[in-house]
Amino acid sequence: MGDPQGTPLQQRPPPPRTRPLRTACVAVVVLLALTEATGAQPPDGKQVYGRHCEVCHGLIGDGNGEAAARLRTKPADFTAGRYKFRSTMSGAPPTDEDLLRTVTRGVRGTAMVPQAHIGAGELRVVVAYLKTLSPRFAEPARPPVSVPPAPAVTPELVARGARVYRASGCPECHGDGGKGDGPSARKGMKDSRDLPIVPTDLTRRPLKRGSDTQETWKSIALGLDGTPMPSYTDALEPGEIWALVFFLESLVTPDQRQPEERLLPGEEVLGDQIEREHQGRH
Repeated sequence: MGDPQGTPLQQRPPPPRTRPLRTACVAVVVLLALTEATGAQPPDGKQVYGRHCEVCHGLIGDGNGEAAARLRTKPADFTAGRYKFRSTMSGAPPTDEDLLRTVTRGVRGTAMVPQAHIGAGELRVVVAYLKTLSPRFAEPARPPVSVPPAPAVTPELVARGARVYRASGCPECHGDGGKGDGPSARKGMKDSRDLPIVPTDLTRRPLKRGSDTQETWKSIALGLDGTPMPSYTDALEPGEIWALVFFLESLVTPDQRQPEERLLPGEEVLGDQIEREHQGRH
């Protein structure tokens, strides 16, 4: 499925490495201005979804596309309106920028590969279309949670994070060493769809949201809706969450830190293959 170092993203541009959402949003604003000035027909969100998303997520967005049976990590069910990767509080729908980020950057270690090759206008309309698939987006929009500045990393901070890890019950799922082999993991765990789920191996990077420590902070603070990973906003102070983040970083050895711009062996390579097969038919 690929060499141990991953497979380069050869025929698709790699995901933007710097301020991807800001770039995407600026491009969308420019496209809107050009569309209004020229009278050009904007792209249709449902058609964009059909070309790029339907093969895995299904015709109605329920995660039962034709390729879903080939995947270990099942595609998201958009009809439930429950999203793991958000900047909003647990239980709230994601912001448009959250959706843009997930589409453009992908979900690491899964078949949801980066879609940075999709144009800005198509990104805008496909995000709008995704929001029509669940009534939850009719709820009032919730503001994103601000991530506080990261503290200086010191041995004392990392040691504090180790204490927070144990006191917060993290080893129950992730194991003493963070490898995702805790007692609950060994018994078997399920998500909100009653599908098997395995706790993340925290000793590897990138994590599903990538390697950015701010994204790890969000995962801990806000939780991953639809999974057993809860929000710790009420249980931990922001500084405790940062200590935990940098303790987790201390568990990652250089050989377990893969480049962000490469597809990881396994599901990412398979997801890229599925998309290319699908594109070849459209």
